[in-house]
Amino acid sequence: MRFAIAASLCALLVSPLASRAEVDRRDFSPAERLLFMTPQLQGLQAPNQLRYTFSKTGSFEGGFVDSVTVALSAKSDGSCCDAKGAFLSGARKLQTPEVTAAEGNPVLLYFLEYDVREMKRLTQGSEYHFRKRLRMAIYQKAEVHEVSLRYQGRMVKGKEVVFEPFLDDPNRPKYEKFARKSYRFMLSDAVPGGVYGIRTQVPGEGFAAPPLVVEELYIDGAKAPAR
Repeated sequence: MRFAIAASLCALLVSPLASRAEVDRRDFSPAERLLFMTPQLQGLQAPNQLRYTFSKTGSFEGGFVDSVTVALSAKSDGSCCDAKGAFLSGARKLQTPEVTAAEGNPVLLYFLEYDVREMKRLTQGSEYHFRKRLRMAIYQKAEVHEVSLRYQGRMVKGKEVVFEPFLDDPNRPKYEKFARKSYRFMLSDAVPGGVYGIRTQVPGEGFAAPPLVVEELYIDGAKAPAR
């Protein structure tokens, strides 16, 4: 399981066979740099634990509320951090590998891995295909905006990354109900671990129809933005 998750997460960024020189030459998009190349754990002291609330709602199937944690421990030199995630619980739990010498917050990659598996479950499609569409969208089409976010009773500055990876997918007819799925990542240096929240939404099939699926993850102490 450790290998499968590590390989799939790596595929969201670069080919696992790419050399360091090839990675250095690659033209990363602003969204890629913000999400995956920012030292979001910098400044934290270990031991520490980042706590998030995850919720699923919508008309397509039953919802639930669960928790996500990222436990941070000191590296061998005493600095921060090695990271171990616990993503959901019970039958929904995603087995997550420990990330040694983590700089970015692995909760982003855990969420994306969960999302890919859910898309496969709901559509009977290919995990590889959904990972590819996400990677392409983050590189080619994601927009980055300045935003204000409410955290622990005060407004903080942040950025959001938004994209819709499946709108122009040639395979869209195979999963038309989910083709308008949108992704919103909210980031802020003012919250521990840099990740304020993540929200995905599959809109309903009619103009006034409620969303089919909404999945949200917010750091404890955060307030979900108005929809």
